[in-house]
Amino acid sequence: MRRLLWTSLICLMLAGPLSAASVDGLAIHSSTTGTGKATVVFIHGWTCDSSSWAAQVPAFAKKYRVITLDLPGHGRSASPKDGKFTMDLFARAVEAVREEAKADKVVLVGHSMGAPVIRQYARLYPQHVAALVAVDGPLDLRGFPPPLAGQGPPPMTGPEGLKARETMIRGMFTPQTPPALQQQILKMMLGTPEATAAGAMASILDPGLRKADVVPAPALAIYAGTAQVPDAGKTKEVLPDYEGTQIAGTGHFVMMENPEEFNRLLTAFLDRIKF
Repeated sequence: MRRLLWTSLICLMLAGPLSAASVDGLAIHSSTTGTGKATVVFIHGWTCDSSSWAAQVPAFAKKYRVITLDLPGHGRSASPKDGKFTMDLFARAVEAVREEAKADKVVLVGHSMGAPVIRQYARLYPQHVAALVAVDGPLDLRGFPPPLAGQGPPPMTGPEGLKARETMIRGMFTPQTPPALQQQILKMMLGTPEATAAGAMASILDPGLRKADVVPAPALAIYAGTAQVPDAGKTKEVLPDYEGTQIAGTGHFVMMENPEEFNRLLTAFLDRIKF
């Protein structure tokens, strides 16, 4: 019994403080690892959760304070009772976590939908942004999403919606994506409530996000090998300190499929950021 008590105590010590952040009364789950002076916040994508960054947390916690969180309606965070999801809500959830951590300026790393989330955060809280990193997602939303000949997104609810979601997710993989990783991602994304899937998708398509306001902070985009990389010159119209790169042989989940190369690229970028 004594050994069990000591083991439990050690686990609690290593886990760090429990998150108490909330937005609009919704509890936001987050985790903090590392004790570096500079803070990096990792934000997951549509119908994903903070486990997406399992290969990044230990690597970057050696030098930085690393924060991961579950956006409202995702993972272990609460969902809005009215079922309404917006980019403002997601950005304010990130701000609640940053404020709780008492970090001043942070680097925000957003995968997929997490890219417009951090872009909206920079719009609302520019004073707290040291840099932005988009991972196979758009920071410049002026032309996003591409025209679909009047077609909207597939249904997200009911049996047909579940099938459509699975088809979408499988389309994010390549033949080289390990089967075990595919199953892990499918379980995570299809396990997310359909209300979140529908609401979060609607938030991405909000035309109010297609503004041309300039973000002066340094910005990096790391694209999947399957991505169509946008024109850098056009992107620099709104992100003047922007650079983009691509990791060959990867699907949408770049940081999970080739964590070594992803971590190398992110490390090089962080080395030049002034927090």
